[in-house]
Amino acid sequence: MTNPEIICLGEILFDCLADQLGKELIDVTSWTAYPGGAPANVACALIKLGTPAAFIGCIGSDNYGDQLVSLLEEIGVTITGVQRHPTAPTRQIYVTRSLTGERHFAGFGNIDTAQFADTKLLAQNLPESLFINAKYLVIGTLELAYPKSKKAIYQAIELAKKHQVKVFVDINWRPVFWDNLEIAEPLIIEVLHQVDFIKCSLEEAQELFKTENAKEIAQKFPNVTGILVTAGEKGGTYYLGENQGQIPAFPVNVVDTTGAGDSFVAGFLHQCCLMGDRVLEDEIMVKEVLTYASAVGALTTTKPGAIAAQPCDKEVTDLIRGLNL
Repeated sequence: MTNPEIICLGEILFDCLADQLGKELIDVTSWTAYPGGAPANVACALIKLGTPAAFIGCIGSDNYGDQLVSLLEEIGVTITGVQRHPTAPTRQIYVTRSLTGERHFAGFGNIDTAQFADTKLLAQNLPESLFINAKYLVIGTLELAYPKSKKAIYQAIELAKKHQVKVFVDINWRPVFWDNLEIAEPLIIEVLHQVDFIKCSLEEAQELFKTENAKEIAQKFPNVTGILVTAGEKGGTYYLGENQGQIPAFPVNVVDTTGAGDSFVAGFLHQCCLMGDRVLEDEIMVKEVLTYASAVGALTTTKPGAIAAQPCDKEVTDLIRGLNL
């Protein structure tokens, strides 16, 4: 078995996407379930691009959980860090969509957010062996909302520090996951002071940092070596090492934006594994890495679902080459 270069920790779930675009939750008449969850999306996208990856998370001992484990195995994600809870269900989240494919998280049906299996991830059961040869740990902030999974995140960060694994956090702010929004921001900020890379959306940057300027955000976190602020079809901005600028955008026919940011993360980290620390030193290389990452994200929007829509390396390079002709 190939040692994973990247560990992705957090939630894996089913995104139930509304079949009717432009409808409010109450007016949707049917849904289609797609495997998702940001860390799981990143792990799967990395495998498809060619970087070995592992997923750590907790899912239910139910049919939905069985389907997700089978999917991870089929794609080739290392699953030694997957925990199964005996009674808590695998999470499903309902997602309505605008006429242009933009998502709106509409809740979890009749189950309280704190009752799902992903909230039960146990810190003491994280396999340290995965961290020994890894280069990056990818986490989000959703699991900070629950006591057990919060402890697991802190444990993972400690293991990453012990084994010189860089920590990449995609903020992935989702108020619907939090029972107590008042504790969310200070918890998130506390974790951000312990990581190496921060990725956030334009809206998250404005909400949490009161600025969308990547360099200004970096100044708030002296330990962070890279900031990525994404803005969907508008690209975004970055501050990596001493390099700053605009993230390029690719014009594509958007069907569904679910998982596009996760694919961007995977594209970025795939290139980081190939290039090493040079991605922070060489301005031309930084632009090439971010162009690649942006292309991965863009291609993911051209099909429904997050994992199902992810491209392979050849599709990405073909898109980049085609626009450079």
